[in-house]
Amino acid sequence: MAKASTTPAADRAASAQELPLSDRVSRILDLIRPAVQSDGGDIELVEVTGAGVVRIRLHGACVGCPSSTMTLRMGIEQNLKHNIPEVTAVEAVD
Repeated sequence: MAKASTTPAADRAASAQELPLSDRVSRILDLIRPAVQSDGGDIELVEVTGAGVVRIRLHGACVGCPSSTMTLRMGIEQNLKHNIPEVTAVEAVD
């Protein structure tokens, strides 16, 4: 019996789904981080709760920036929710 072939992208997606939720969140944050760093800030993953709430800490220029709420909601939260359906919300912590 021949083994069904899959594409490399399908293989990566399947293996990514096997990773713990916090590892998948870290991977997405690593993709977002350079954009945040280019504006003088940074993001730190604090925790991912069992309910899918991602808690992050903002650093550098992001602290106290009027646009940080927009970055958190429109950039980080939407990106995480789009790529990881288990993510229910993103919260900034001090």
